[in-house]
Amino acid sequence: MARAPKSGEDDRAASRDIGALRALWPFLLPYKGIMAAAVVALVLTACVSLVLPIAVRRVVDNFEVDAGLLLDRYFGVALVMAALLALGTAARYYLVTRLGERVVTDIRKAVFARMIGMSPAFYERIMTGEVLSRITTDTTLILSVIGSSASVALRNMLILAGGLALLLLTSAKLTGLVLLIVPAIIVPIVVLGRRLRGLSRQNQDWIAASSGNASEALLSVQTVQAYSHEAASRARFDDVTEKSFDAARSRIATRALMTAIVIFLIFAGIVGVLWIGARDVHAGEMTIGALVQFVIYAVMVAGAVGALTEIWGELQRAAGATERLVELLNAEDSVRDPGTPRPAPRASGEIVFDDVSFSYPSRPDTSALDHVSVTVRPGETVALVGPSGAGKTTMIQLILRFWDPETGRIALDGVDLRDMQRREFRRQIALVPQDPVIFADTARENIRFGRPDASDAEVEAAARAAAAHEFLTALPQGYDSQVGERGVMLSGGQKQRIAIARAILRDAPVLLLDEATSALDAESERLVQRAVDELARGRTTLIVAHRLATVKKADRILVFENGRIVAQGSHDDLVAEGGLYARLARLQFTEGLPAAAAE
Repeated sequence: MARAPKSGEDDRAASRDIGALRALWPFLLPYKGIMAAAVVALVLTACVSLVLPIAVRRVVDNFEVDAGLLLDRYFGVALVMAALLALGTAARYYLVTRLGERVVTDIRKAVFARMIGMSPAFYERIMTGEVLSRITTDTTLILSVIGSSASVALRNMLILAGGLALLLLTSAKLTGLVLLIVPAIIVPIVVLGRRLRGLSRQNQDWIAASSGNASEALLSVQTVQAYSHEAASRARFDDVTEKSFDAARSRIATRALMTAIVIFLIFAGIVGVLWIGARDVHAGEMTIGALVQFVIYAVMVAGAVGALTEIWGELQRAAGATERLVELLNAEDSVRDPGTPRPAPRASGEIVFDDVSFSYPSRPDTSALDHVSVTVRPGETVALVGPSGAGKTTMIQLILRFWDPETGRIALDGVDLRDMQRREFRRQIALVPQDPVIFADTARENIRFGRPDASDAEVEAAARAAAAHEFLTALPQGYDSQVGERGVMLSGGQKQRIAIARAILRDAPVLLLDEATSALDAESERLVQRAVDELARGRTTLIVAHRLATVKKADRILVFENGRIVAQGSHDDLVAEGGLYARLARLQFTEGLPAAAAE
């Protein structure tokens, strides 16, 4: 069954109008010069278009009087006007298209800059694929409006206003009759326009849901295939995509109906007015040239109204897209930097948890940490052990301030993490996660991610220390080999060694290892453990591990259960005490069971 889009539709229903496009103004403001030049070009082309029917009237009314001179004069003027129209149109196209591309580029950069800094709590509420859909699909709609629809709309508004004024000057009587049909035209635009707004937004929401569904499946394609879930994944994607199509079909049908009604009413009114005008010409109350001029202006005005009707739908869709992007730009993050941050000290490495409690937003009734108090001294190596879900990885995430504790405080060298800028104190922390992230780049650049200004020699030294040099040099292009999306060309152990090399290269005073050797074979684990032991010298090191063999040498071991520290001490002391740690040690060392048994 398809998941309905979660875009807060009900909360924003009242704001679904083209007024939402005002949110684009801050992005347009830096380019006032380009906008002014585009408006000048646009006004020029509109004025030239409005002058042409006057020339036609004069030719028709004076065709028999010195026709040769008139033809030469008016066709010469027509050629000049054609040149002005061509230059103005070309200038308008260049300026508005460039403006659209520039503004959309700025919007994409702004949205990405906002999203890349959001805490994990934000991504519990929205799928990554939906964010990407908004950055791509929604900005494409805005590009269409800024780079085309807006200028066309403004040009048609000028032609509509100018055409109506000139219609009035040509024949007040016929113009009055034309205006009588305006209310009949506005009613379907307003009524059907409201429905079109809702359908446009619904269509975009389902497109985003489709993108999110596809992203999730493709990022997990190996698991999908391993469990023979291709058919189920296809069915879910097909279901969501068909719903997107259904919403689009309803939107298209509504827009087509509105266009048909408006165009019929416009031209039916014009036919009626022309019938009256033809009778006036026959009665000698109006010249043929004046009627021709009136007809041309009437067609121009009708065309402008029809174009504005078409563009109105585009503006509605762009307004919905703008709302969705503004949502991301204005999204509230539960983790924020302070307004006046304290400078982050060059950490000696003391980490203090003072009565810290925390629950994940998705599981508010379950405590991940329950009144935890502990001090990690500078240079101390502390291991965190216990069953899965006991709170070990949560400790690591709170130190990095991916989340904020509900109660208590966490301090680095005496300074509360909430009083510092996150990017500042994170520079003093190196992380090796349980599931290492490998980027679609070369092996060298993946290691250099730890310290972008590192030299090639430093990168290779870090790789040697992480027991990665041998397999990296065996790759087709060595360190410069592409490793594929998410490191698909590497084994699990190879990816983990690159992540360890990245942390070694960072050379930070605080080192966080979350199951850093879990994917290594025995020989690689021995080599990496030796490197980690050397790296940990003089650094504050926290090690999360299920394999107790990797933490026996730790200065202190904290034993977690149900979010609490239930015991702490050295390996020998904890074994002698009995309890949970002794039971885990007995399972792993005495009975020889795999680490998973301890979970």
